[in-house]
Amino acid sequence: MIDCLPKSFKPFPVFFTSLPPLSLAMKKILVLDDNIEILEVIKEVLSYEHFDVQGLAASRDILSVATDFHPDLIILDYRLQDGNGGEICRMFKCHSIFKNVPVIMCTAYTTPNLSFADFGCDAVIEKPFDIDEIVNTVNRLLVS
Repeated sequence: MIDCLPKSFKPFPVFFTSLPPLSLAMKKILVLDDNIEILEVIKEVLSYEHFDVQGLAASRDILSVATDFHPDLIILDYRLQDGNGGEICRMFKCHSIFKNVPVIMCTAYTTPNLSFADFGCDAVIEKPFDIDEIVNTVNRLLVS
């Protein structure tokens, strides 16, 4: 105990239940989903978990946004109105700056003939998704 405090001083217990490990504090996540409601849910959940989240509803500016934002992780919707999340993932994985940035593909579109691993993504989350699944997948990929 610090000498300048009275002997009767009892510190209040402090509980931190929602803070991420120090290594994950303020990591940057870029999210692309053309469904505004899903985009807002993902942004809200990850912001609550103390991530810096940038969201986009259209793919046309994603490379310039990523270049300015410097994400530590990228979440992409597979089926977009103005593009293909798989091809965007492939573009990031072939880019010299972003090739080592983990990419999560979110999709409601699954078929036995489609392998998301062919695009180079690090994880796939099926829609409808569980919020805990997104948080756990993000944390797992940012720690590894």
